[in-house]
Amino acid sequence: MAVPGRKPKPPLQVVREGNPGKRPVREGVKLPPAELVEPDWSAFFPATRLPAKPRAPRGADDEELKEYRREVQVWQRLKLAQEAAQFGREVAGREWQRVVPVLQMMAGLTSVDRSTAVDYCVCVARLEWCEHQLSIEGLVTMGQRGPCRNPLTTIASQYRTQLKAYIGELGLSPSARGRLTPPEGGDDGDDDDPFD
Repeated sequence: MAVPGRKPKPPLQVVREGNPGKRPVREGVKLPPAELVEPDWSAFFPATRLPAKPRAPRGADDEELKEYRREVQVWQRLKLAQEAAQFGREVAGREWQRVVPVLQMMAGLTSVDRSTAVDYCVCVARLEWCEHQLSIEGLVTMGQRGPCRNPLTTIASQYRTQLKAYIGELGLSPSARGRLTPPEGGDDGDDDDPFD
């Protein structure tokens, strides 16, 4: 259930910007260090077996030709989905390898943040696929009533909006990085820390 009101500022931001209301500042949560394991991307982008392409019937009447065209359209969608899944697995894996090690060092990314990092990588992969397809198909496509905007532009826009949220959460933009404090390095002499 959502809590009404503004989202609370992180403790470090309150200290940095000042606390005019003199409200008590809660200490940040300490999380245990953990190794983030890359997910199996085939769970998000499943590898499917493509059936054989339908063959054109010889000497067929109009109904058989219509049925053949429908089968070809289904086969083409399945082929495109298979290509998108393979593309997504490659891009998501590459993005994980590029971003997660940096986030572990820079932002203290831990195992509880894994789902956000996974969602970020999936979002990047799907956005790149949309842009790839837009480059092939073009921004304008033929609809039932003539030329119209390619529906992939809407999908790409929605993924961009989601990506912007992940970038802010993970501190992947210059302005978001300015709000992050790297995890403390070395031993601070605190013997009471259960995660040492």
